[in-house]
Amino acid sequence: MSTTKKIAVSAVAAAIGATALAGCGSSDDSSSGTKGAGSKTVTLVSHDSFNASKGVLKEFTRETGYTVKVLKSGDAGAALNQEILTKGSPRGDVFFGVDNTLLSRALDNGLFTPYAAKGLDQVASDVQLDAAKHRVTPVDTGDICVNYDKKYFADKKLAPPKSFDDLAKPAYKNLLVTENAATSSPGLGFLLGTVATYGEDGYQDYWKKLKNNGVKVVDGWEQAYNEEFSGSAGGRKAKADRPLVVSYASSPPVEVLYADPQPKSAPTGVATGTCFRQIEFAGLLDGAKNEAGGKALLDFLIGKKFQEDMPLNMFVSPVNKGAKVPELFTEFGATADKPATVAPETIAKNREQWVQSWSSLVVK
Repeated sequence: MSTTKKIAVSAVAAAIGATALAGCGSSDDSSSGTKGAGSKTVTLVSHDSFNASKGVLKEFTRETGYTVKVLKSGDAGAALNQEILTKGSPRGDVFFGVDNTLLSRALDNGLFTPYAAKGLDQVASDVQLDAAKHRVTPVDTGDICVNYDKKYFADKKLAPPKSFDDLAKPAYKNLLVTENAATSSPGLGFLLGTVATYGEDGYQDYWKKLKNNGVKVVDGWEQAYNEEFSGSAGGRKAKADRPLVVSYASSPPVEVLYADPQPKSAPTGVATGTCFRQIEFAGLLDGAKNEAGGKALLDFLIGKKFQEDMPLNMFVSPVNKGAKVPELFTEFGATADKPATVAPETIAKNREQWVQSWSSLVVK
């Protein structure tokens, strides 16, 4: 989600990233990090929203003998750009965090060495978008959706929006803040959701309506959610005045988990008719110095131990069908029955054009 990116220490923070990355493991072993065929350190390159319990990564070390070193690299887009610039001489062994909105860029640039991870038989086929070649392994899913401030709508005696259509209605004028589709993963996901809903011939007219209805655009998720959105803990502190924000279906559990004391119900809700499905992948980087360790890490990322650790660390959903999801995540999170999707090859063909058209309409 995400994520990514993605509220303090979260996936919402996953998606999109607000959490600090947990750099677990050490790089001072006798094998000098990832250098040399006998290295006992495997380096995971990721966006800032990657977060895992130290105990889980220690379990990986106990099982395999490899220590994980995490190298954070900014948001998902920035992290991917850095890997493209260092193609063939990567900074690590495994890259985590490329999602379906940017997958074609990674694959077209030949960043990954094919590897069919052990345990893929436990992963749903609909998220295995590169099943024919196994250049990437699906690790998690999350839905980018509009979140709303429950108190605001209760006080105004106004029903919160449920769909993309609702957001353009006069009742919700000057209430929505979204991220820039050119600079933010959730912003791009929200744009793609409108393309999926209204088609290539209709999404521009829809965005004209949103602009006329006072949509506010900011650079990234952190600003949108924690500074502009009145429903978040950060937004309340900043006296934010936008009760609608593009975030994640998993954002409400974060507001519960990190509140003190924890409320009985989440202060925010999700407009499930505005969701776009995000899938995050990991891959063995071409030129990885510790290829064996990288393969072992990919196996581990889709194993039950790591998959069951993700929901309350990165606030994303596991792809392993046997993984148990914590009650807090399911109780306070939302589920989109029919999230919008766009085929990766369609995104690859049209992404730049869609973003440019969107920028001309909404930002410039």
